[in-house]
Amino acid sequence: MRCPRCGNLDDKVIDSRTARNGDVIRRRRECFRCGHRFTTYEEVVKNRLRVVKQDGRREDFDRHKLVNGIQRACEKRPVSQEQIESLADSVISELESEYDREIPSSAIGRKVMDKLKALDEVAYVRFASVYRQFTDVSQFLAAIQGLIPKPEGKE
Repeated sequence: MRCPRCGNLDDKVIDSRTARNGDVIRRRRECFRCGHRFTTYEEVVKNRLRVVKQDGRREDFDRHKLVNGIQRACEKRPVSQEQIESLADSVISELESEYDREIPSSAIGRKVMDKLKALDEVAYVRFASVYRQFTDVSQFLAAIQGLIPKPEGKE
């Protein structure tokens, strides 16, 4: 690994740890020439996932876009950044195991909604309103009523 300070290729690994649920290895390194310490991350190179939009367009999967959408839904809610990152990692992991190269955008939205429903119901309704493109209050009410448990014996 090339030292970011002096460009030397000789270094030693001081410490290695797993990160992101074992998907990544974080390594602390020290340059033999200048003594500079730096961090590198190592992960398996996976197939580039592509998202198939509802209008048929295809674009590269963007984790940052996914996290931003979840963050927007969770604004001013008691949801930590760690929980958001974990939710995004979980969605991505499931998508990578279920799809080889192309993912329908609807599958991404459904997975996020399922996980948000368990995490924070208000964030779920916010995300659903954008994902499902709610146009009036009755659609909000229907989503909220779907969250209210029904009494036993009544359907």
